[in-house]
Amino acid sequence: MDKFRMIFQFLQSNQESFMNGICGIMALASAQMYSAFDFNCPCLPSYNLAYGMGILFVPPLVLFLLGFVMNNNVSVLAEEWKRPTGMRQKDPAVLRYMFCSMAQRAMIAPAVWISVTLLDGKCFMCAFSTSVPVEKLGNGSYTGLSEKEMRRMLARIPCKEIYSGQELVAREVAVRYLRCISQALGWSFVLLMTMLAFLVRALRPCFTQAAFLKSKYWSHYIDIERKLFDETCTEHAKTFAKVCIQQFFEAMNQDMGLGHTHSPEAAPSEVGEEKEKLLGITDQGTMNKLLKSWHKCKPTLCLHQEVLQNGNSWVEENQHRNHISLPKREIITYYSKV
Repeated sequence: MDKFRMIFQFLQSNQESFMNGICGIMALASAQMYSAFDFNCPCLPSYNLAYGMGILFVPPLVLFLLGFVMNNNVSVLAEEWKRPTGMRQKDPAVLRYMFCSMAQRAMIAPAVWISVTLLDGKCFMCAFSTSVPVEKLGNGSYTGLSEKEMRRMLARIPCKEIYSGQELVAREVAVRYLRCISQALGWSFVLLMTMLAFLVRALRPCFTQAAFLKSKYWSHYIDIERKLFDETCTEHAKTFAKVCIQQFFEAMNQDMGLGHTHSPEAAPSEVGEEKEKLLGITDQGTMNKLLKSWHKCKPTLCLHQEVLQNGNSWVEENQHRNHISLPKREIITYYSKV
């Protein structure tokens, strides 16, 4: 369990690397899903295009949404977007940066699916089999079929077992033609995505470096602030439950007339430590008021001098931790008085 806890803490402290790993796994999974997918073209003029385009675009849309679902920052973005303004203004640039960062990672798996699908060619061949130029590739003077029958015959090109239009156009010629176009589109898509990623990752900071650094910093701050608030609430809840249970047992001990069984008294240091962890919040109403105030009116991003001194001493005592920490007592004390 200790090893798993260490791995989990490492992933939490390196969330960007963790999300990049998740995106890579999803990209590999999308390629594996396509290779295991049983592709069955209906070989009907009315359904080929819909089936082929559905296979090409619906799974990427699902993978794109899964990329957002598996990103923990989605809830952070939604919370920051919908929260009341209070004493802290919202910065649209920070929200855009957070959304763009998530969208870039979420697009990796869909891009891999579309690339693999186009390079394979089966989907494109099914969708556009009725668009094969018979005049150029086949027997243009063949007049034994009407236009409707010819479309029905061309729609059977992906189905080798039922295709019987060799007199119209050789199936191997039509397959090579459609696969050539599909692979050309696939490599063009790969090149386009590569160039777009290069422009976004390399050139954007060069033109708006100051704005980029500001948005990056405050997006990280919002994420860290939420984590620290959750950690503080968890620690407070544990201490609150411990003290509440101890008081319950002591009260039951007195009510049942078991005063002769004395429980060992806690050391003053332990009592002081528990009192410090409670941070002055000792009842349900005050805690609910604090949580409501935190949601409606987050503090301004301006630290007072005494807060900085207490925060520096607190950081020095906890410098062995891997993640950045902020002074928790000042935040809780402030909201308990609002």
